[in-house]
Parts: sequence; structure tokens; C-alpha cells
Amino acid sequence: MRHGGQILVDHLKAEGVRRIFSVPGESFLAVLDGLVGSGIENIVGRQEGGVSMMAEAHAKLTGEVGIAFVTRGPGATNASSGVHVAQQDSTPMILFVGQIATTDRDRDAFQEVDYRRMFGGLAKWAAEIDDTARLPEYLSRAFHIARSGRPGPVVLALPEDMLSAHADVADLPPRLAPVRAPSTPEVQAIWDALKGAKKPMLVVGGPHWSTQAASDLADLAAASGLPVALTFRRQDRLDARNPAYIGDLGVGMNPALGKRLQEADCLVILGARMGDTATNGYTLLNPGAPGKTIVHVHTDPDELGHVWRPDVAIVQDAPSMVAALAQSVPQGLPDWSDWTAAGRAAQEAWVTPRATPGDVKLEEIMLWLSQTLPDDAIATNGAGNYCTWMHRYFRARRYPGQLAPTSGSMGYGFPASVAASLEHPEKTVVCFAGDGCFQMTLNELSTARQYGAKPIVIVANNGRYGTIRMHQERTYPARVSGTDLFNPDFAALARAYGGHGETVERTEDFAAAFERAQASGTVAVIELRLDPEALTPGQELSAARAQGEAAQGR
Repeated sequence: MRHGGQILVDHLKAEGVRRIFSVPGESFLAVLDGLVGSGIENIVGRQEGGVSMMAEAHAKLTGEVGIAFVTRGPGATNASSGVHVAQQDSTPMILFVGQIATTDRDRDAFQEVDYRRMFGGLAKWAAEIDDTARLPEYLSRAFHIARSGRPGPVVLALPEDMLSAHADVADLPPRLAPVRAPSTPEVQAIWDALKGAKKPMLVVGGPHWSTQAASDLADLAAASGLPVALTFRRQDRLDARNPAYIGDLGVGMNPALGKRLQEADCLVILGARMGDTATNGYTLLNPGAPGKTIVHVHTDPDELGHVWRPDVAIVQDAPSMVAALAQSVPQGLPDWSDWTAAGRAAQEAWVTPRATPGDVKLEEIMLWLSQTLPDDAIATNGAGNYCTWMHRYFRARRYPGQLAPTSGSMGYGFPASVAASLEHPEKTVVCFAGDGCFQMTLNELSTARQYGAKPIVIVANNGRYGTIRMHQERTYPARVSGTDLFNPDFAALARAYGGHGETVERTEDFAAAFERAQASGTVAVIELRLDPEALTPGQELSAARAQGEAAQGR
């Protein structure tokens, strides 16, 4: 006989779970008891949003199912931000939520929430377990659903009386994932489509990636001569120094790359959903009339044809198809060298730094980091205009080298960097954050100190929510409302947590500050004091205001 918490923990062990992320609550005390002596590391965070983002980042980084435990009511609502990231980013994750006792249900009891309804449209599956004896059944299904097809988040509510009750029930072994290699006709269909193309493009993104997949993609590009574009925040799928790499289809993309997407006569989309971000709000590619051959490879059959009507549709994960294509490059392919070289030249021109205002120039700092960091460094970020400098100038290299939310969630970068540093303490982990972005989750500095994580956080401080201010000036010029921030001394705050903190007010001082941060051996924060006029890599604040005034005919 085991109590429900022990049954649950034993199943986690059987699934190979090594680390979970949690904020404790009285609603799942039996689980905390089951964790004692289990060998599973419990990383206790400071707020459930940060915890769910850590679990999501851990899953991205390792390919494992990310696991988070939070308490009922406000714990679950806080954690929903990480669930949304996992849903949009196709990340396998299970959020376990403590729940009121089954005897109190439907009485509007303390912190009572119907989690099936709350997460029904946000997660792949949301369920509540009422019977202790059925825990193995629900847990087995949860891991399967999180991993299968298009991966995503699962939410399981755990009534406290169910967890504390005892049952004599056998564990279920982990399910074996179905194995289906790409067939010869499927691979041939892709090559047949490409043979008739004069301006083809590989578009790569999505989940399931690995170091082997990145190597296979490089081999495929070299053997075929095909140009490769990566989707938003999947820039570590191919080394940015590879001559086949022509840029990323995302926010603030190179206009020349957007034009090439329009000009391409054959798109081979591998793993990506090819949504609005990759197509600039579907203006670069019209789902109703794409005007080109579309080959779409995706693990979810429902995704094929959901937005785009593919000429060739194949249910398969991207890494398996990339490997199959790399091993089957036919003789007699068209010569695409000029097309690929032109795309590469446009990318090289795009990453040549354009000077922005102020004594601290993000473009030069990104260039220095690109030239200095080891190839296996891991970079994380959340959301904000500071990211456009990172996406444009910071060159991702070896997978896994980038942890970022395609959902555009602020606050993600720092919890993700904590998870990355815990998983890879031997690697340099750099978190890029804006002043608004960092303040959403900076309380996890305490978590980093407690467990020995040592990411280096580079805070781009311009005193405002820069992205919103940009849109505000372009739409309602000179009518500033709700976008200015009062900020703390971020360096002093890091030191208050026992970390390392510095403030940089000149570009030439950054390198030494970064080297001191690395040498500190603990979590570090480098605050960059930016000129507020530096709005984006390509536009100053005054220019955005002038653009808005011109649009309004002033």
C-alpha cells in the first residue's frame, strides 16, 4: 500500500524524471513526502510563473518532459504563463496542480478552481484524478500526450485527499514512442518537388531538435546547396556562420529575407508551423494564394493543411526527415549556388552593425559576445525591443544554444537561464533581458543563489516598455501613456541577493565587466544604461514618432 503522492513520485522515477520545479503548497504535501529520498531534485522557485517557465525551458534543453508542481488557485493561475509558452512552443510539459479535497467540490471552497475549464483551451489535455488507484493510468496517458504528435503541455489536478489516500496498485512502465522512419516515396516526393525549383528555400523550426539533427541539417545544406532560413527563436538549428544560412523569419527580420520568401518558388517547411510571425502577419505569404510549391513536414497530421494547403504533406518529425534527406541527396540537382550565395550575402550585410545612439551600443556588445563566447554557450531571452538586437547580431552556434519563447512571453529569459545553468553548470549561460522583462521574474535570483545556478544576466535598461512605446509612437505619436518605468539599481539588487552586479555606461567597459562576471562564479547581473533614443537596431525613437506623425498627416 502506498499513498498517492508516493505512487506519483514512483511513476516520475520510472519515466526518467531527474529534476522537477515547484512552489510548495499544502494541497500536495503527500507528493513532497514522496520526493524524500527519491533521488529526484526539487528546485523550489519563488513564484509559479517562473517555476513553470523553468520546467518548460528544461524540456526544451533536454528533450525530456518538463515537470512543475504548484498549489491550487493562485498557484495555478500564476503558472498558466508557462503553460501558454509550452503550448505555443510545442514543448512537452506536465503541470501538476494541487486541488481541494473531493468532498468539498462545487462549494466554492478555499482556492477552488475547475482546472478542466481553466486550462481546457490552453493545454493539450487537462484532467483531475479522483481515484488514487487510477494514478498510474492518468500519469501514463499524461506523459504520452505531452510527447506525442505536436508536443505540448498537460495539466493534472490532484485533490489532496486523493493524494493522501492509500492504494495497492501496480506501476505502469513508460510507453514506448511509436517509431516511424520516413519512407522512400516520401523522401523522393520532396526531391521531386525541389528538382523543378529555381529558387527553393528550406524553412526549419519546430520541436524535437537535437545536436545530431543540427549536424544533419548542416550536412544536407552542404550536399544539396539549398539555402536555409530558420523560424522565430529557433536560430540554433544551424550555425549562423554556415554559408547556407540566410537568416531567421521572425520579428524584426531582414527585409531582404522577407523578399526572398516571397520570391521563392518552392518552400520545404521542416517542423515549423509557419505562422504569422514567420510571414510578417501573412503579408509575405498568403495562405489563400501562396503562389509557390509548398512541401510541409510536421508531426501533427492536423497541422498539415490547417493554415497552408501543401502540395506535399508528410507526417514526420523534422529531425528524422532532415536525416533522411541528408542521406539521399540525388545527383543532377539544379545549381542553386547563385540563389543561395545572394541570400547569404544579404544576411552578412544585415548583421553588419548599424550604429545606434548612446554611449552603450547594443550592436557592438552583441558582436563582441558573438566573437568571444564559446560555441557551446547558451543564450536565453524573454520579450522586448532589446531582443531585436540579439536576434540580428548575436550569432547562435551549437545546439542547444537558444532558449526563447516563440509566444513572446516577457519574463521568460531569466527563469530559463536558471534552468539552463542547473542542467549545464559547465557552460556559459547568458540571459538577455530588458528592464521591464527582467523585473517580471527577477525574484528567481533567490532560486539561482540557493541552487548554485550562475547565469550572467545582461539587462538592457532604457527606462520603459520599449516595444509598446515603439507601437505607441507610431500609432499615437507624442501621446505617451503607461510605458515609462521606474527601475531599481539592478547591480545593487544582484549584490543584495549575494550575486555579482555591475553597471556599464560605456561600450568600452563591457568586456571587462563581463569577464569579472564570469570570474565571480555566481549569478551575475550587468546593467546596461541605454540611451532612450535607441529604440530598435533600425530606428530611433524620434524617427518612430515622425513616422506616426506622417501617417496622421501632421
